[in-house]
Amino acid sequence: MRNWDRSRELFEDASRYIPGGVNSPARAFGSVPMHPVFMERGRGAYMYDVDGNGYIDYVLSWGPLVLGHAHRDVVAAIQSRARLGTGFGTPTELETELARTIIDAIPSVEQVRLVNSGTEATMSALRLARAYTGRERIVKFDGCYHGHVDPLLIKAGSGALTHGEPTSPGVPDAVAATTRSCPYNDIEAIEALFAAEGEQIAAVIVEPVAGNMGCIPPQPGFLEALRSVTERHGALLIFDEVMSGFRVAWGGAQILYGVTPDLTCLGKVIGGGLPVGAFGGKREIMQLLSPAGAVYQAGTLSGNPLAVVAGHETLAALSEPGVYEQLSERSERLSWGILRAAENAGVPIYATQVGSMFTTFFSEQPVTDLTSAQACDTERFGRFFVELLRRGVYIAPSQFESGFLSTAHGEGEIEQTVAAAEEAFRAL
Repeated sequence: MRNWDRSRELFEDASRYIPGGVNSPARAFGSVPMHPVFMERGRGAYMYDVDGNGYIDYVLSWGPLVLGHAHRDVVAAIQSRARLGTGFGTPTELETELARTIIDAIPSVEQVRLVNSGTEATMSALRLARAYTGRERIVKFDGCYHGHVDPLLIKAGSGALTHGEPTSPGVPDAVAATTRSCPYNDIEAIEALFAAEGEQIAAVIVEPVAGNMGCIPPQPGFLEALRSVTERHGALLIFDEVMSGFRVAWGGAQILYGVTPDLTCLGKVIGGGLPVGAFGGKREIMQLLSPAGAVYQAGTLSGNPLAVVAGHETLAALSEPGVYEQLSERSERLSWGILRAAENAGVPIYATQVGSMFTTFFSEQPVTDLTSAQACDTERFGRFFVELLRRGVYIAPSQFESGFLSTAHGEGEIEQTVAAAEEAFRAL
């Protein structure tokens, strides 16, 4: 039996100084009957806590660590770069190299602006969309999370789902009034909204593969419908690929599904897990950004050398032939293995998987939107999480989060995880 005595002590101490004892709500074990586990180090597919326990990690810093923890080339690049200086507040050649790689990989992106986080990317993309169209209203989807930006904290997913009211206090009514939210995967709802308000809508922002209410793939025709309705009404289509970009495919979900957005938001995958983000799209739209245009957006640490060089090494490794095929194959094998383990134990679940993203929903029905996700048995999920933790497998401590695989996860880790899952299901 594992113990987490040191983690408990650290959490009690942290709670005296940090609201809720954590610096991000997703790290809290809000739906799990125990305190958070404090980690100390990671290597490959594993991470190790302060009590000496090791875990096969399927959170991977919430997705960005596609190569696993402490990848040799990424770490070496960061160390080498740090010796030359950690930041300058000036342009560097590295920024252009990373921008070129992103543009070469994503045909819809003709120019790109580097920022510090996915939240900055979505916030800036919305401002740009409003300036380009001259309109104010934004459309999002129930359960999709696009960062803690005021107009996007409307029926949001991720931590907002697990820890309380999706619409956060502190968001002004006037700001909330500029946002409309539709059910994910509901083509009729988005068509009806545009029929009523289409001339006032600046943009639709969507996770092309939802990951913040669990991994929920787009239903056939959904993304195509978004592209069609926005084009007909003169609105922009923004793909939030902070989670799916360079994770489900080289170039992201838009390559996988063949749907071209006007703007794309990217996250820490392009920085090897370090603080970075980006947004990009058509040249005529991006040229509105200052200093080329009048739309202001800035960041002292944007494109900082450490994140950029880590991203360069990460994308170089991901560009090798067969990487994404192997990731998808292993993720599918893991997902089906967990499904069979649940069946063997007589526990009803619904499993989803896109590329190296996956989720085990405690539901007897298909999960295709926020309503069906919220109908899952979250209490049973919480017990499942703890049983896996006891067996050395770390998944996100919330039913409403996606799991992730890395290139460091091999056949051995998959077999161990499936075996642990079957024991965990039987323990429920």
